[in-house]
Amino acid sequence: MKQFACVVLGLLWSVSTYAQHTFKAQIIDAESGEPLLGATAKISPTQGAVSDAEGNLEITNILSEEITVEVSFVGYEEWSQVISLPQTKRLTIALEHDEHLEEVIITATRSTRTIDDLPTRVEAITSEELDEKSMMRSANIAMLLRESTGIQMQQTSASSGNQSIRIQGLDGRYTQLLKDGFPIFGGFAGGLSIMQIPPLDLRQVEVIKGSNSTLYGGGAIAGLVNLVTHTPEEKRRLRLMVDQTTARGTTLNGFYAQRFGAVGVSLFASANRQQAYDPNEDSFSDLPQIRSLTVNPSLFFYLKDNSLIRVTLNGTVENRRGGDMNQISERPNGVHTFVEENATDRFNYQLSYQKPFANGMQLNVRHSLTYFDRGITTTDFSFQGEQYSTFSEANFQFGKESFRWTVGVNGYTDTFNEFDVDSLRRDYTINTLGVFAQNTWDINPRWALESGLRVEYDPNYGEFILPRVALLSRINEQWTARLSGGAGYKQPTLFTEEAENLIFRGIEPLFRNGFLAPERSWGGNLDVNYQTAWGDDWTFSVNQLFFYTWLTKPLVLQPYGGADSFVFVNAEGPLTSNGTETNVKLTYKDFKLFANYAFANTLQRYREVQLQSPLTPRHRMGSVLMWEAHGKGRIGLEAYYTGEQRLEDGTATQPFWIVGLMAMRKWKFMSFYINFENFTDTRQHRLEAFDINQHLQPHAAQIWAPLDGRIINAGVILDL
Repeated sequence: MKQFACVVLGLLWSVSTYAQHTFKAQIIDAESGEPLLGATAKISPTQGAVSDAEGNLEITNILSEEITVEVSFVGYEEWSQVISLPQTKRLTIALEHDEHLEEVIITATRSTRTIDDLPTRVEAITSEELDEKSMMRSANIAMLLRESTGIQMQQTSASSGNQSIRIQGLDGRYTQLLKDGFPIFGGFAGGLSIMQIPPLDLRQVEVIKGSNSTLYGGGAIAGLVNLVTHTPEEKRRLRLMVDQTTARGTTLNGFYAQRFGAVGVSLFASANRQQAYDPNEDSFSDLPQIRSLTVNPSLFFYLKDNSLIRVTLNGTVENRRGGDMNQISERPNGVHTFVEENATDRFNYQLSYQKPFANGMQLNVRHSLTYFDRGITTTDFSFQGEQYSTFSEANFQFGKESFRWTVGVNGYTDTFNEFDVDSLRRDYTINTLGVFAQNTWDINPRWALESGLRVEYDPNYGEFILPRVALLSRINEQWTARLSGGAGYKQPTLFTEEAENLIFRGIEPLFRNGFLAPERSWGGNLDVNYQTAWGDDWTFSVNQLFFYTWLTKPLVLQPYGGADSFVFVNAEGPLTSNGTETNVKLTYKDFKLFANYAFANTLQRYREVQLQSPLTPRHRMGSVLMWEAHGKGRIGLEAYYTGEQRLEDGTATQPFWIVGLMAMRKWKFMSFYINFENFTDTRQHRLEAFDINQHLQPHAAQIWAPLDGRIINAGVILDL
């Protein structure tokens, strides 16, 4: 009997073993043929496998002789097929890239490549994130940039609310700010540029860090920021936005764009009304009174030969009044008299022409003219002037996509005229002519090289030779690395953060103390990126950046003759900036977690005691936890840490945290949002004794933390 039972069990076991099959496959990229690590294959909700570093996977213990295999991987189209078992050999499955995913096309490098295919490291803030940030700060892009890793928005004045953008620890004058590839900001506008750009009409923001004057000429020593606006499509885009803050600010924004056959049109308009705000009740404004209006219309002409003409007008009129709350509200007395008023007008036109030819060749011609007028008036001082700047460029692109050239010529002029004829006459004129060539070469599927050379001539300073190179290594589908380096320069001008802080009082003409040399720089970046997926629900990526910049002949202010006079000189030693940036992203279904850390070691080596540059923290970090149901709404919690900073006198500040919460509910044509910015009410007034000394001529304390504190804003967006 026992022998019979053993025979039966043996037969059953052999039948069971015979009926069990194994599915074997290798998952690869359809374009490159590279194996995909982390791809998921399933034959049922509970039975599947994940591919290894060679792209191989196995699913065992399959009872059926016919199965449906479904393969998925982040960024690729899903693959499904009926398979008969047993197999005679391992199946190779080539996944196609998902064309429905949003591809980020970078324009700042004059290419049409996606961000993943560019050797140059570019950080892109896309439309989804721009929508979120516009809800948090609808009047300007300061918050949008502040929450990007390695970028510090430094407020320079409580009276005007100016903010300067610092990339990798370097002053704002070393960052080139572009709009659709046109350098129409900076100069006399200084920190007002950032505060006068609403984000609603922006499609994308591109940030390239490091010395990159090869791309657009002088100024890009710390990097460049390119603001890319929406263009018309066949489907109408009409968005209206109303925002109200507890800090007594109201913003109305509207954007419209549509294409009608051979003609397209877009129109952006924004109005901002901010009442003076004094949260610490010391009788001085921490947010100035603001009245501003911006109108930006554009016309697009789509010609029969596929060429495109675009004409854009930009107009901004703004008035800012900060200082004593009684004086701002026009209730002055013998004590409450101090006020600082900034009245600005900015008018600009941009013209661009694109003409494609056969074999992928294209001609691009661009021209812009900008007029900026600004008057700064205080109780006992005024500084007024106007600035004209022009930019012209013609470039020609040719070659295959795998080996493409861009060659061109450009000219830039910048003229500043001071109005007060009795003043020190600090007028200046800059004229620059440049020629450039860029090449992008796909050496093979794993390596790509981007190189460029620009030669510019300035009658006052001679030639500038500006090389640039960037190398991309696609190690595999998970790992990529980029190495880049380049040169930068900037001609001396009156408009620096130090001079702005003094509202240009007592600043001598540029060459009062002799010839000033241009500032020059060399810099390099190395970054490594890793991304993977775990199953269908989890994705993970991390990017690690290392940077170094060496800046010679930095322009600094020093006392001249008396205590109330200052003159610009070239420092004898260099200014250096080195550090790291880390970005981590983790997603699970509808949840996203972002974390970042930035270390910037910026040293003024021209001083006897080499110290960290003032108001430049060595350590900054942040995190954002976001839940989003597509098409329904989102909730986000964020926290940002700023480490110790050094003031001009060498004293150290306290580190601090800023915590915020944002929620948005979306319907078909309408969205409602509410944002609790800095709800822990972190303020400089609460971190130190903030003594302004007196009402008649208040002492301008250095600003190193938020002044406005907790602000709640809410609004409605209509998509019609």
